[in-house]
Amino acid sequence: SSNISAWWNFGSLLGLCLISQILTGLFLAMHYTPDIESAFSSVAHICRDVNFGWLIRNLHANGASFFFICIYFHIGRGLYYGSYLYKETWNIGVVLLLLVMM
Repeated sequence: SSNISAWWNFGSLLGLCLISQILTGLFLAMHYTPDIESAFSSVAHICRDVNFGWLIRNLHANGASFFFICIYFHIGRGLYYGSYLYKETWNIGVVLLLLVMM
């Protein structure tokens, strides 16, 4: 039997999620206005007037949740297989987790 299981796919899904978050975030940032007077209207503009803006916004919002689900499964797999014994690798992962949560 192989050491690789379906649990190892979550690392790849994390990369896919990160790429989609960066791309959708960039597209949203092109149309968003952070000014206190027009922030809400710019979100409404994205959803109503930008081509597939509603889809990009939903992908970005739901992608963030899916990203964290993948992170927790990835950590769970690491705990199950005893990856915490590789201290340097595990500590880099902990630092990345803290950075993602900032």
